Amino acid sequence: MRWNRTEYIAYMKGEGFERPMFCELFGPLKQLVPEWQEQGASEDEINMIAFDWDYLNLCSIGCNTSLLGGSDKVIENNDEYQISIDRLGRKTKLCKNAATIALPMDYPVTTMDDWLKLKPRYEFTKERINIEQLKKAAYKREHEDTFIKASIEGGFDLARQLMGEEELCVSYYTQPELIRDIMETITTTSTEVLKRAVQLVQIDQLSVHEDMAGKSGSLIGPNQIKEFIVPYYQKCWDIVKESGGSIFDQDSDGDMNIVIDSFLESGLNSMHPFEPAAGMDMVKSKELYGDKLMIKGGIDKHVLRGTKDDIRKELEYKMQPKMLKGGIVFGLDHRITNGTPIENYRYYVKLGREVLGIPPLDPKIKGWGRMAF
Repeated sequence: MRWNRTEYIAYMKGEGFERPMFCELFGPLKQLVPEWQEQGASEDEINMIAFDWDYLNLCSIGCNTSLLGGSDKVIENNDEYQISIDRLGRKTKLCKNAATIALPMDYPVTTMDDWLKLKPRYEFTKERINIEQLKKAAYKREHEDTFIKASIEGGFDLARQLMGEEELCVSYYTQPELIRDIMETITTTSTEVLKRAVQLVQIDQLSVHEDMAGKSGSLIGPNQIKEFIVPYYQKCWDIVKESGGSIFDQDSDGDMNIVIDSFLESGLNSMHPFEPAAGMDMVKSKELYGDKLMIKGGIDKHVLRGTKDDIRKELEYKMQPKMLKGGIVFGLDHRITNGTPIENYRYYVKLGREVLGIPPLDPKIKGWGRMAF
């Protein structure tokens, strides 16, 4: 079912709705597709449209707060892997049988001089503003009740892409002036873009991608977040919030528990995908933060490789009555993993709809594949 902006915002704020929202956030891993085909899955199931997921009538403002210029260049390609030089000048390797994202083999920034060579490509210019897309977004918001989203660079994620995780984490202590200059640059660029954007369209959601944690927790702690990232978040969010924005959403895998409070201080009020395998328990977090934190995802993808009883226990815990009061988009906590039987996935969809009070699937309906936040 398609949700419009009015319905979605009311639901996320817990201000009135017909039923909870149930969606697929990311879809299957590439390697799962042949498994499902061998098990008799239809193309509509593989493409997710057979499951009639809830989705949001959404439009991006289309403005660029990220790197300008450059293109990827493939330098080696075979059945096992692909080696490329990406837009940042990094050599990357994509292992085709095990991954969908290429991993860097080196990084362009270790010193201030390195950063200063790249810095102009992150600074503000008028070419970052897409006037036509902003006008399109404004029209769709007014006439189609479309939810409008803007995105900014991750305060941790950008520096990680430039420096690598180890060099970045050390540099918070050894080269703080370098990290400050990176943050000041993207703060200026993002705020200049957002100031111009809100003159043409009201933005409903500000989105940021971080991926700054693993099973053992966040790669940086509350002190680094408060010093280097919170001021950046606050300045960007203030512009969106003052123009009528409702949701400030962060995408970060891993165990973020220890840093949630720090991010809430910045105005952040929504997080996904809430991975249970990394210690993220959406029930406990909702009890702790209440209406201060909206949650998307949170259902353990690994459970779908177990028994149907495992799936039932997971859904009955996550979808218990106190969790059905709004502010939660129920869905798997990341891509559907290899080894997930299509029969288990079908059962997960069927049972989830039953628990949430959503009508059974109608085979005649070809719905939306997945949600795009």
